[in-house]
Amino acid sequence: MNNTWLYTLISVSLVSIISLIGVITLSMNNEKLKNFLIYLISFSAGALFGDAFLHLLPGAVEENGFRLSISISILSGILIFFILEKIIHWRHCHVYDAKNHVHPFAYTNLVGDALHNFIDGLIIAASYLVSIPVGIATTIAVILHEIPQEIGDFSVLIHAGFSKGRALFMNFLTAITAILGALAGLWLAGEVEGVTFILIPVAAGGFIYIAGSDLIPELHKHSANFKKSVLQFVMFVIGILIMAALLLLE
Repeated sequence: MNNTWLYTLISVSLVSIISLIGVITLSMNNEKLKNFLIYLISFSAGALFGDAFLHLLPGAVEENGFRLSISISILSGILIFFILEKIIHWRHCHVYDAKNHVHPFAYTNLVGDALHNFIDGLIIAASYLVSIPVGIATTIAVILHEIPQEIGDFSVLIHAGFSKGRALFMNFLTAITAILGALAGLWLAGEVEGVTFILIPVAAGGFIYIAGSDLIPELHKHSANFKKSVLQFVMFVIGILIMAALLLLE
């Protein structure tokens, strides 16, 4: 159990630090940044799908067998992320293009980011409670998703009128809610019997939702060029293969 706490807290701390990555965009040309991020998004989508189908769901099924409750939990995860986006009118800003954002939206984006990071922390904690390898795989998938998201969030805040320093600070402030989510997940595991194997398929549903409804449509917006489409596909497959390679740790 001590190892579980240690690995979980280290992982969510790394996820929180990723929020500072927006600073690298300050010296990058917008067009170059877009080209870089679209392939990172492809990689992230593959990793999220890979983690959901190769690590999270097999872990839940192996422990309890395939039951209707697992399907319900997966659907619940999809619904939770759908409702989250609808209620706060928030979407992931993965590509550096904030022309349509206004200052009030920046605060909505921060609220959404904080909630999302809290759930990420909860997911990471639940994954480590299944096993250390599953937790590591989930942490990698979350980090790969967080990099383009945090760069996009940073660009939104700058465009909305935040200073560079304040934008970094606010992004970091919302990111540390992942630690609160992890602590909540570890506490729940000790208080509610079997909660881990409810959270795991819920997490899988959330990853499937993000990759399928958010990342892949973003890729289709940048698929007019055949060469770029092929590279997107290659990065997508590499993301899945990385998750498959992590099975060797189990």
